[in-house]
Amino acid sequence: MGFSVIRRGKASRSVLRATNIPAFLALFVIAGAWIVAEQQNRRLFEQAQRTQVLNQISLVRARLEGNISGNIQLARGLVAALVVEPDMDQQRFSALAESLLHRNAQIRNFAVAEGMIVTLVHPLEGNERALGLDYNANAQQREATVRARETGDLVIAGPLDLVQGGRGIVGRLPVFVPGADGQNHFWGIVSAVVDIDRLYEDSGLTDPDLPIDIALSGHDGLGARGKLFYDPAGIVANDPVVADVVLPSGAWQIAATPKGGWPAAPTNQWTLRLLLFMAGALIMVPAVIAGRLIEERQRNIRTLRRREAQLGKLSRRLRLALDTSKVAVWEMNVGETEQFWDARMNELYGYPADNAPRGQIHWEKRLHPDDLERANAEFRRLHVDRQYASQYRIVLDDGEVRHVRAMGAVYDEPGTAPRIIGVNWDVTADIGLAEELKRVNALTEARNAELETARAHIEHNALHDSLTGLPNRRYLDEMLADHAARFAGEGERAALLQLDLDRFKQVNDTLGHMAGDAMLVHAARVLRDTARRTDFVARVGGDEFVVVRRWPREKAGHDACVAELSELSDRIVARMQEPLSYQGHECRVGVSIGIATDTDCLADPLRLLVNADIALYRAKARGRNRHQFFNDALQSEIVTTKRIADDILTGLEQNQFVAHYQPQFCARTLDVIGVEALARWNHPRDGLIAPAAFMKIAEELNVVASIDRLILEQGLVDFHLWEQIGLGVPTVSVNVSARRLRDEELIRTLRQMDIRPGTIAFELVESIFLDDNDDLTAWNVEQIKGLGINIEIDDFGTGYASIVSLMKLSPRRLKIDRQLIMPIVRSAGQRQLVGSIIDIGHSLGIEVLAEGVETMEHARVLKSLGCDALQGYAFARPMSGGDLVEFVQSRRWKNAC
Repeated sequence: MGFSVIRRGKASRSVLRATNIPAFLALFVIAGAWIVAEQQNRRLFEQAQRTQVLNQISLVRARLEGNISGNIQLARGLVAALVVEPDMDQQRFSALAESLLHRNAQIRNFAVAEGMIVTLVHPLEGNERALGLDYNANAQQREATVRARETGDLVIAGPLDLVQGGRGIVGRLPVFVPGADGQNHFWGIVSAVVDIDRLYEDSGLTDPDLPIDIALSGHDGLGARGKLFYDPAGIVANDPVVADVVLPSGAWQIAATPKGGWPAAPTNQWTLRLLLFMAGALIMVPAVIAGRLIEERQRNIRTLRRREAQLGKLSRRLRLALDTSKVAVWEMNVGETEQFWDARMNELYGYPADNAPRGQIHWEKRLHPDDLERANAEFRRLHVDRQYASQYRIVLDDGEVRHVRAMGAVYDEPGTAPRIIGVNWDVTADIGLAEELKRVNALTEARNAELETARAHIEHNALHDSLTGLPNRRYLDEMLADHAARFAGEGERAALLQLDLDRFKQVNDTLGHMAGDAMLVHAARVLRDTARRTDFVARVGGDEFVVVRRWPREKAGHDACVAELSELSDRIVARMQEPLSYQGHECRVGVSIGIATDTDCLADPLRLLVNADIALYRAKARGRNRHQFFNDALQSEIVTTKRIADDILTGLEQNQFVAHYQPQFCARTLDVIGVEALARWNHPRDGLIAPAAFMKIAEELNVVASIDRLILEQGLVDFHLWEQIGLGVPTVSVNVSARRLRDEELIRTLRQMDIRPGTIAFELVESIFLDDNDDLTAWNVEQIKGLGINIEIDDFGTGYASIVSLMKLSPRRLKIDRQLIMPIVRSAGQRQLVGSIIDIGHSLGIEVLAEGVETMEHARVLKSLGCDALQGYAFARPMSGGDLVEFVQSRRWKNAC
């Protein structure tokens, strides 16, 4: 027993000897380094995993962005076509859309919603259910379409359920067309429906070989704020790698994890532990042995231990760096062929990691035949440059091709022969990604080329007449603008022949439009055959053509040009009179020609056209079938008046004057209490024209009464239609000119119309009702009131009517002119004046309506002054009958109040 105690005491002293303290410290350091190394290894492994996943995401994201952007670019081509041709029919739309759709299998269909209601769709077959879809009434699609209309830019919606079945994403682009006021107005929506399943497939999301699981979020292009819409593997809760997919409007978020989730442990965990164990053993063994050495060698032992510890750390760091970067290392003596390859080098080149010596032959055996000569030449330069860098392909035994990047350098160590050390690493994935990016870029360029071809086709159609194939008015304007620039820079001169077919209307009316079209094609052929190849021949109207001839400055002599143009005109007149046989009928037309040339100091395209038109008018006045040069005598004619007068007469013949309606509202309840029918001229060239631009000339032509009658008749037709649908518009007010009030046939005409008492009101300007007005006017007014037609005084405050006139006339309503209404917001005196007029009207039992209510502040002031009714842009602008129905039914002015 005593012996045992003695032995245990000795053992304790042996363990606790000072020479064993370094061993305990080394054990502690090894344990700490072990923990740190494993944590660092895990972090680096996770970072590598996430980097690989991010690389895969980048490829899928590039495909998604490229596919979606390409599809939207096709839809932009349709928007450009609709801006030029807003009245496009289904056949035309299908032809244009088909030229775009067949090149891209991802687009399911195109839809055009004029006024937010789908009117055109392609392909029509299978999508009939989409026709008539009202975006305003569809809760699923309303928000995106309204956002596209309000922002004026592309909005991407979805994925969503489609009316015609299935799911897709929808790109909606607003269409704005130029209006008569020179501003762009909202026309409708172009929707491109992209098949979501095809998009996923073409972008690689459903590829079974894809090494990652993917989820998508950002419904409706809302990015991080949008809902999750694609997550077949349920990876959102598994800490995925996230990136943004940039769309033409908005963004998605793409998230991904490796197939089957993140690995639970690093693949090199046990290898690292083995290395750490070996390194620890290398440290511990010398430490234990050193503790048994004699005291006089303690200092050397400690120094050696420190060096060994440092070497171990450096070795671990080097191995960790090599393992993390997957770099393979090789080494050789200069002038020798035998090389040392590490395990990763053998793995990269497909050789077993058996530590067997490798040589030049092993390397060359793997080189791709196409890269062999270049790679060898670059390696031989190492002996000269002492630096080496190369990239080549290798082919393994199973046929796999890898791209390898190699670097090396010569280094000298004292006492030894010069050596070469180098590294290799696999860059196949990087090369593949670069090639894929090049392919995507080439695909994008090809699609851009297709879009450019479509744009050129659309541009050609926009610049040429579809019937004759000649350039149209737009092309003429561009050509004349180019001439003006050449006139200023090079002194170019030009002459313009304005041609109008004589007796064309008779052919068109007697034999039909097909005969008329044949005559127009004949006229175009005559002009092309008669004019020079360098002359510009265009069709600019129904039976109107233009020929433009240009000369360099040195060939633009006045007398020679006049003779040349006269000879050309005579030949055109002669050729045009030749008969054309059409279905057994001999058709003949003549032609009148007006000729204008540049002045010496100015080339003004507009003036050139106007002068030629004046000369044409004079040629027609002189008996037709002739030509007329523009001269100083014609300059004195009133060009604008003549053109507008002719257009007004033509407009009356072709029913171009239409009624637009401006709603009138109760000042207290803001309910619609009636509409004012206003004349608008739907000019075929200038668009919608307000009365201020043509009424004075119409009065000179004595056709104002005819315009008033047309507006009244159209107002009655629309009013009866509104009654049938229960729109709730109680009255329609129409303007009546002083000349029509003096028409002896007025009352008889009104009695023949279906006018129900109290539904129609005549607005008479204040200047008509002077105290000494004529008897016929007074009698007609009384008869009008007897027919149940209310009388209203328009523009009150700008004429000369007296209180006595008001008492005699007893109108139902006074309309205060906008000139008096506009200042009431800022002028107390003006408010008092308007208030006095309202009080006068009320004292005589007359309702008072204020015109020109531009803002809601005007409306509030007028309501406080006791005004009965309001009319102005604050609530609504004048609109067509169809637009009025939608306006009243929507009641959107209530939301603006």
